[in-house]
Amino acid sequence: MPDKKPSFKNAWNHSKIKVEKSNKSKLETSFKIGRYNRLSVQTRSDYGVYLSSGEDRVLLPNKYVPEKLSIGDYLDVFVYTDSEDRLVATTLKPAGVVDDFVFLITKDVGPIGTFMDWGLEKDLLVPRNEQQDRMVPGKKYLVKICQDDRTHRIYGTTQISTNCDKDTRGLKVGQQVDLIVHSITTIGIMAVVDNRYYGMMYLNETYQKLFIGDTCKGYIMRLREDGKIDLSLKKPGYSSVPKSAEVILYRLNKSGGFIPCHDKSSPEEIRKRFSMSKKEFKRAVGTLYKKRLIELRNNGIALIK
Repeated sequence: MPDKKPSFKNAWNHSKIKVEKSNKSKLETSFKIGRYNRLSVQTRSDYGVYLSSGEDRVLLPNKYVPEKLSIGDYLDVFVYTDSEDRLVATTLKPAGVVDDFVFLITKDVGPIGTFMDWGLEKDLLVPRNEQQDRMVPGKKYLVKICQDDRTHRIYGTTQISTNCDKDTRGLKVGQQVDLIVHSITTIGIMAVVDNRYYGMMYLNETYQKLFIGDTCKGYIMRLREDGKIDLSLKKPGYSSVPKSAEVILYRLNKSGGFIPCHDKSSPEEIRKRFSMSKKEFKRAVGTLYKKRLIELRNNGIALIK
C-alpha cells in the first residue's frame, strides 16, 4: 500500500504532542507570538524542521528552510498562527510586529473584516469592529498590529488614537520624539508618537508641509490630562532660536543683505518669508542683534557688513 502524502495538518498534530504532555493548551506557549524568536533547530521531518525554544517547538515549513541548515543551528523566525490557529514559524519578514503602527494596503474586504497585505502568506485581518471608517480595497491605512489576549490571534485595528498608550508619565516636555503622521484635520496634524502614544501639532504652529504617512522628528510641548500630547516640529523655548537665526541669516544673504520684515510685520508675511512664527522670528532677530550680526531699520532688517 503506497504511503500517504505528508500533510501539514499531520505535522502540526505531531508537533503538539509535547504540549499535551505538559498539560498546556495549544496556545499556551513559551514562544513570543507575533514577534521574532531566536530558536534552535531540533529535528527534521518530511514537512520541514522543528525549532525549539527549550520548552516548546514549532514547525518551520520546508519552503522557509534555508540551505545548509544543521541540527543545533539557531535561526531568527517570526512566529504566528496560521488560518487554522496553528502555531507556525516563517523566515518571511512582516511589515511589523505586535504593538507596531504600520501603513498597509488593503487587499480584500469581506463580511468579517478587511484583509491587509503585511508581507506574510496569511493576510492581517482588521475586523469590522476594529475599523475607524469603512475601508476601501487598494488604499493604504495606518494599522496597529494587535494580539488577542485570550486566543493569541494577531489582528489589526485602524482605531489608532484609542489604541495608543495614555500613560505618558515617562515623557517630559521638550523631549524629542519620532512621529508618524496619521491624519490631517482642520485643526491640526495627528500623529503616533514613538510608536506608542498619540498627539497633535496645531496647523497654525506647523511650518513644514507634511502628508499622511510621513515620518519625522518632533518635540513634546505639553502633556495633556487625557493622555494625548501637544507636539511641535521645533524644540520649545530659546533652544530653537539658533536654528531660526541661521535661517534668517541665510535668507538675508540670498536677498542681498536686506529684508523688509520687522516686528510690525504680519505673522503671515513672516511665515511666508521664513517658515516660522512671529514669536520665533522676534527671538531670532534679538539673538542676531545682540551678536551684532544684523541691524534693525524702520523698514526691515539688514546684515552688518
